[in-house]
Amino acid sequence: MKSPFGFVIIDKPKGLTSHDCVKRLRRIYGLKRVGHGGTLDPEVTGVLPIAIGSATRLLPYLPGDKVYEGVVQLGTITNTDDLQGEIIDIKSIPKITLSFLEEHLKSFKGKIEQRPPQFSSVHFQGVRAYKLAREGKVMNLAAKEITIFELQIMNWDQLLGQIKIYVHCSAGTYIRSLARDIGEILGCGGCLAKLRRLQALGFNEKQAVNLPNAKDYLIKDLPKVIDPLQALRHLSHLELTKEELFLWRYGRILEISPNRYISPLNNQKQNSSVVVIDSSGDIAGIASRDSHKTLKPKVVFNANG
Repeated sequence: MKSPFGFVIIDKPKGLTSHDCVKRLRRIYGLKRVGHGGTLDPEVTGVLPIAIGSATRLLPYLPGDKVYEGVVQLGTITNTDDLQGEIIDIKSIPKITLSFLEEHLKSFKGKIEQRPPQFSSVHFQGVRAYKLAREGKVMNLAAKEITIFELQIMNWDQLLGQIKIYVHCSAGTYIRSLARDIGEILGCGGCLAKLRRLQALGFNEKQAVNLPNAKDYLIKDLPKVIDPLQALRHLSHLELTKEELFLWRYGRILEISPNRYISPLNNQKQNSSVVVIDSSGDIAGIASRDSHKTLKPKVVFNANG
């Protein structure tokens, strides 16, 4: 039987880590090579793409932008920037109008500098920040440039002090930090109360399935494995001839005419990575191209030699 190759999109339930989901799929498929893309905190639900088999090698080439739906709790400040953390301070929430909120949230759109939460996986002096935070240490974490493509207010509840937001952002964005910073700019502090991811790595919640029960699952009912090409439509494609494919599988560098590449439909900025396919339309790997017609193998499937 052919080994599974592609992505399973899990609708991650609350209370489990991303790695918990990976471990369960490893047991179900009987494979060691299973990995997730885009970690979700245990209390966060939603789209968790999990690579099955050799598709784990494609994770770095998937689109990094993500879409979330979340709730910001104003007036509450915690050490983790969400309601799961220790409450540091409680402040009164001023009377705020929807138009006032919309005007102030404009400053978060586009490219901005964002400071990661104290409890985060970024490195500080060679150690994961969350490990130092657990020891009670407070770090001056460097801000990183991220992009908020879209930020919409879906609902404002003055009584509860909660803002429901829709966020389309770049890779590396912390929605907990966004919630904290929204509270700061409004003068009353804030944190993240609830979060669901709607889209990640080129996959959306319509493609997501419930996490199977490892004990009761039947082998004939394995979750559908999605073709990797569905998530690589943002890259140029190139179909190789039989002769080129033979050389490709030996890791050879090829000379390719620029007019043979099929550009992505969304006309994004030219990416140096190219999806290489065979005459059957199946993925043969990932290559990098340069301005001199050179195609260099980066990921080769079914390699020879």
